[in-house]
Amino acid sequence: MQIPALYQYYLQHPTICIDTRKTTEGCMFFALKGPNFNGNAFAKEALEKGAQWVIIDEERFKISEQCILVEDVLTCLQQLATYHRKQLTIPFLAITGSNGKTTTKELITCVLKTSFKTVATVGNLNNHIGVPLTILSIPTDAEMAIIEMGANHQKEIASYCEIALPNFGLINNCGKAHIEGFGGEEGVRKGKGELYDFLIANNGTIFLNTDLPYLVAMSAASNHKITYGTYDAHYVAKPIMHDAFIGAAILNRDAETAIHSNLVGAYNFPNILAAVCLGLHFGIKIDTIKEAIENYHPDNSRSQLTKKGSNTIILDAYNANPSSMKVALENFAAMPNEHKLVWLGAMKEMGADTQKEHQQLIALLNAHPWEQVILVGIEFESTTHPYQWFENTVLAVEYINKQVFEHKTILIKGSRASKMELLFEAISSC
Repeated sequence: MQIPALYQYYLQHPTICIDTRKTTEGCMFFALKGPNFNGNAFAKEALEKGAQWVIIDEERFKISEQCILVEDVLTCLQQLATYHRKQLTIPFLAITGSNGKTTTKELITCVLKTSFKTVATVGNLNNHIGVPLTILSIPTDAEMAIIEMGANHQKEIASYCEIALPNFGLINNCGKAHIEGFGGEEGVRKGKGELYDFLIANNGTIFLNTDLPYLVAMSAASNHKITYGTYDAHYVAKPIMHDAFIGAAILNRDAETAIHSNLVGAYNFPNILAAVCLGLHFGIKIDTIKEAIENYHPDNSRSQLTKKGSNTIILDAYNANPSSMKVALENFAAMPNEHKLVWLGAMKEMGADTQKEHQQLIALLNAHPWEQVILVGIEFESTTHPYQWFENTVLAVEYINKQVFEHKTILIKGSRASKMELLFEAISSC
């Protein structure tokens, strides 16, 4: 079946499902394949659970006229998403970066939702499946779309741009993340910069943080830039602190507006400023932007500050790479709190640099007088350090459950695969 014809089916049944456990009445079920499963084998179950149409790519599973045979289900899903995108004339903002892109997306979404019907990537569904699913979740009466794009190798962002066709874009930073796949820090900038390349080639608009010289250089060929930063930008602000929380004093038309967030860490300042920049550019009043940001509370293991009994816990356990570890430790060291404990999970996708990057992390730890440091993960096994080390979180949790922690301030950070949230659950129940 050709995509235009399939699109007519989609307009009548716009709910997309890819998991029979979440199949809803009247949906379109796309039988995707994975390393350990064949979605075609679930066609019958999807129909029994109420799917109106099932998209398959193996003829032997065509059990009824409701099964639509295509050459490749994933390609079909992506092409259908692009066809839908082309019917929409609204701003499409693509967001990528090494650290903080999901927080940036959430803040921008909160701001834009105050004035526009806005659809954004849910959670971090930012890959080759998540991007088309997000696009196909956008109703025809939407006024704004925000597409988060994650990547761990070259040409990945470029491929997502060909699906989403963004006309606005934002790279919040390029750091040492996924360096195994990108081939080093310069490879990260080249890979993330594919968003700029697409926007420049298609006369799109870049939202640019002028405080990062490498982003300024990467975007030099663009004639359509909206800038934000601490100086020399369309939208200027300075960071302010309130207890452990970061905020921003926005200079707008010679007036200053203080915005206090519920986010921990100075590294979240540019994320806040990006949301302010987007809001002001699209005509939202500064007081409305302020209220939206101040009402945002992180609940996704990113820059979360939680009080548990007499302890204060900073949970940042969704992403960890050399860049984000560095800013997290520096921010934690600058906090005035006493009795600081640092519990770190290993960093993933470091490739040949694994031992070097973890030893450099040890050097960062050594620069400050922490009351306690716990390291978790086999990546730390070959490093030299004076700290407590556990091969996995199960062993670390066993240790924590036998201790008494009172009046401590604890930073818990690690890659998602390290499962450092288990340590948070353990200390929370102590």
